[in-house]
Amino acid sequence: MRLPTGSAAQNAITAMTCLAEIYGVEGARLSSLDISKARSLPKPFVAKLLTILSQFGFVHGSPGPGGGYALAKPPSEISLYDVARIFERDDKNVSCPYGPDYCGHGPHCPLHHELLRFNEDMRKFMEKTTFDVFRSAARTKTARLRPTS
Repeated sequence: MRLPTGSAAQNAITAMTCLAEIYGVEGARLSSLDISKARSLPKPFVAKLLTILSQFGFVHGSPGPGGGYALAKPPSEISLYDVARIFERDDKNVSCPYGPDYCGHGPHCPLHHELLRFNEDMRKFMEKTTFDVFRSAARTKTARLRPTS
């Protein structure tokens, strides 16, 4: 798994961060418009991503007034990798700086092994990092904003 540079994977992770931040707040739901505004993403794209994430069991939505989206399971049970792999293929190939027909068709480029190592480290990072980190960050941010007496 490469760093999710694809628009869909990256934006799906971005949308999920919003839902992770409100997880556990009684009745809290966000619409695609809420998420779109909070993260400066195009609303139609967010709506499409949320539909796909719903199909994979990561979010659930409720239509109508008071409806919206929420995580379908605790953020501690969803990794960045879980979401990214829906939108990005698990590519074992390295993006060669010499172009697509260099590595694998003769000698490797000078960065080949370093890039393989980087890709593996990124995959491991994404597998172990859950959306709970965003929930924790939201609690910290809220605590900092509370007035002190």
